Amino acid sequence: MKRQSTLLGLALGLGSVASAQVTNDFESGWDQTAWPTYAPDCNQGGTVTLDSTTAHSGKNSIRVDGAGGYCGHAFFGTKQVPTGDLYVRAWMKSSKELNDNHVTFIVMPDPAEGTNKHLRIGGMMKVLLYNRESDDATLPELSPQGVASSVGLPAGSWNCFEYHVGPDGTLETWVNDAYVPGLSVGPNIANPNSNAWSRSSVKPTPTGVFFGWESYGNDANTFWYDDIAIGSSRIGCGSGSVSSASSASSTKTTLVTSTTKTSATSTKTSTTTSTTTATGCVATHWGQCDGIGYTGCKTCEAPYTCKYNNDWYSQCL
Repeated sequence: MKRQSTLLGLALGLGSVASAQVTNDFESGWDQTAWPTYAPDCNQGGTVTLDSTTAHSGKNSIRVDGAGGYCGHAFFGTKQVPTGDLYVRAWMKSSKELNDNHVTFIVMPDPAEGTNKHLRIGGMMKVLLYNRESDDATLPELSPQGVASSVGLPAGSWNCFEYHVGPDGTLETWVNDAYVPGLSVGPNIANPNSNAWSRSSVKPTPTGVFFGWESYGNDANTFWYDDIAIGSSRIGCGSGSVSSASSASSTKTTLVTSTTKTSATSTKTSTTTSTTTATGCVATHWGQCDGIGYTGCKTCEAPYTCKYNNDWYSQCL
């Protein structure tokens, strides 16, 4: 506690009131007050538990069993995040590879998008992507070139996933210390597969980070999370567990300072790119054109037609 107070004093003295640093390796257990579950809409089958059978370091990790269907979602996380630049590092392991269907494994309440909206990180078309709930845009675009600019998430092994959300709209991503061009965008980042994402003027302002599973079809998966770190500068993968000072909670969590909290809900979403012509709203090539809960353009630009992928997603091909 003394070290925690000292760090807070230094932060205040330097004027860094908006910065924060939270780490957790779960070796002292899972403090559900500091790291609560998050499933605001419904919870029908998804579970979050402390697992002592597998870990990136030590013996403990947090296990999320995500059930199939939207209401099978389950998350855990924290609202102790910095304002301004947000950097997150988590070691993750999944039981199954990503497939073509849209799923999410990190959600961030984002008031910049509107009430009860989220910035999401997950997968589709077998690769990692960002999804902005307010307009259903994805980064990268789901063209062949966009898919090729991202990477998958190997199943059955621990992977270091890092990302940066900047106040100027910057997103940067690293997987196992390797920079991923397709998952990065911003004023000083050239990404030819970010056109749909960059059309919006929204600059994310996450008020929390939650880890887990959400499926927009019938996909179920199990994810494990360990050695989580959240701060205002890049953290890196390191070579072992994160270090953390003791605090008043039962888990190893270091908090320098924090920001205000908010609550949000999750909704079903997919992605689309569209234009408006004299004949009405038209979805462009590779854009979404139908699916459960979809309210966008359902006519594809010539010569493309709307091809069914699953109940949640049809695409102009």
